Amino acid sequence: VGFKLNYRPIEEIPSGLPLPNFGIFTEFSFSTISPYIFTALTLALLGAIDSLLTSVVADNMTKTKHSPNKELIGQGIGNSIGAIFGGIPGAGATIRTVVNINAGGKTRLSGMVAGVLLLIILLALGPIASQIPAAVLAGILITVGIGVMDYKGLKAIPYMPRPEVIIMLIVLVLSSVWNLVYAVGIGLVIASLMFMKKIGDLTAERSDVKSLKEEKAWDDEHDFPEKLKEEVFIKHIKGPLFFGSTSDFQQLALQIPDSASCVIIRMGRMQYIDQSGLYAMEDVLVDLVKNGKRVLMVNIVEQPKYMLERIDIIPDLVPREHLFDSFDDCLVWIKQNVKDEYYSAETAS
Repeated sequence: VGFKLNYRPIEEIPSGLPLPNFGIFTEFSFSTISPYIFTALTLALLGAIDSLLTSVVADNMTKTKHSPNKELIGQGIGNSIGAIFGGIPGAGATIRTVVNINAGGKTRLSGMVAGVLLLIILLALGPIASQIPAAVLAGILITVGIGVMDYKGLKAIPYMPRPEVIIMLIVLVLSSVWNLVYAVGIGLVIASLMFMKKIGDLTAERSDVKSLKEEKAWDDEHDFPEKLKEEVFIKHIKGPLFFGSTSDFQQLALQIPDSASCVIIRMGRMQYIDQSGLYAMEDVLVDLVKNGKRVLMVNIVEQPKYMLERIDIIPDLVPREHLFDSFDDCLVWIKQNVKDEYYSAETAS
């Protein structure tokens, strides 16, 4: 400025504190906000992703652990107050955070100082700050961007699983040519879809139901009577039952032969079931009960039990006396009920 050189300054910074507008509360109506609901939800989601991403970057640099709930609650309060003064939604900024940390600011106070400094610039130093050359800010951004790069992750690409490499490259390209926040959002969606496919594939590999003679016994199943192992079939559920894995589970009823009289479903390792998994299990249980099979459930945990009770699978299809806290309790019931029937049928034949 002093040498009167021809350069491009940054955009003009407005000065002064805007007056609060409480009319947004008095003039509130659904008709005025309905056109903006989808946009508001999109901004809220992207803002949350951006802030959490920034927090993860800061954690890696400072070797600390952030609280996601506190982060998002504070962001919501700040955006709500800012809206009263006509402010636009804001979120955590990776570049500013990295600059702050590299400058030595690693405590909560450093973030407050940065905010107060920006407020002072806004109120009093706007005309002066607006004369800073854009090239200066560009140089800072390039330097910080190079410093943020994960060189260790890039060197590990040849040894990483291919799906993870594909996600990383997609996010890298989109963030370079488009927008970091949108790129991360798309990466999260793709990663979620790949995760659901992986869980579904794992469930499919374990979807077979076998007699106790054929099934690899768990530690508490070795004392099962040999003469009943063809009479009793067992299903080990080894993960969540959700919409990505229901198609294979629905084949369970078709795998039970007519000679079987009892089916044990081990549910201790199924921590979660969603609505699709719930209806798939109901269809399977209806077929089993219709074919005269008794269904016993062992080690059922709280969330699946609540879901099964909610649509009356328990007790309509699986009576409460067929629920067991341990396989030993189930074994006692089988010896008292199925064993006598087995020997009676064997004697009659």
